[in-house]
Amino acid sequence: MHNQRFYTLTASCPDRVGIVARVSTFIAEHNGWILESRYHSDDSIDGGRYFMRIEVKADSLPFHLAEFRDRFRPLADELGMDWKITDSAVKKRVVILVSKQEHCLYDLLARWQSKELDIEIPCVISNHETFRGVVEWHGIPFHHVPVTPDTKPAAYAEIERLFEEVKGDTMVLARYMQILSPDLCARFPGRILNIHHSFLPSFVGARPYHQAFERGVKLIGATCHYVTSELDQGPIIEQDVIRIDHSDSVNDMVRYGKDIEKTVLARGLRYHLEDRVLVHGNKTVVFR
Repeated sequence: MHNQRFYTLTASCPDRVGIVARVSTFIAEHNGWILESRYHSDDSIDGGRYFMRIEVKADSLPFHLAEFRDRFRPLADELGMDWKITDSAVKKRVVILVSKQEHCLYDLLARWQSKELDIEIPCVISNHETFRGVVEWHGIPFHHVPVTPDTKPAAYAEIERLFEEVKGDTMVLARYMQILSPDLCARFPGRILNIHHSFLPSFVGARPYHQAFERGVKLIGATCHYVTSELDQGPIIEQDVIRIDHSDSVNDMVRYGKDIEKTVLARGLRYHLEDRVLVHGNKTVVFR
């Protein structure tokens, strides 16, 4: 990351000759100073698709972000781009959802407090009261939204209301052990992240460590992915694994897994917040 303020342009479009030249020429013609650029071409998608991420020094441009968007839009339309541009000076607002497992929540709070994650956490939402004390000790509002089979529609409507009320950018399920409604998933595509405690696509759903133990695997892992209406099937952002053997019990696997879960979630969230993840279909390009 750079110390100075910068804009991050991310885009994907049908592949063709001259994309980089056209975009970099546009930036150079406005005296833009490119700090970092990454590109990827994938000929297995739609006959070829091109992905890019470019950081531009903000004060090198003679106009602000809104005018950049207006000036860049005709070129983006000509190239058929899906694109966005963000400002590093604007902190992302991350709403955390949690149930009764503490490790991912505590890790995110520590990284936020130390400024390793330079974000705003406008609130934490939980279906239990367990973590009210520690969350409020950090000066963060805590909302208890109980979820039962009879109250699920109302609960998810309340979560959506709270997220919009605090102007959340990203929702993180930090071991939130409820399945979000399809409507809520569809309302915020590419903005809800989950940490699943297995190396997907293996062992989806509940009790993956128990599933792994019964299968006798030699590796266990964790997966940070975007949430969709299909359980644990969303585009994968980050994964990692740890080796185990025949002597490890389910409890051992759970203990090992907690360390890898919080690390994978933190990495995946960082990639997302820094606009390093481009989604196309159910796959991602991650410019680490």
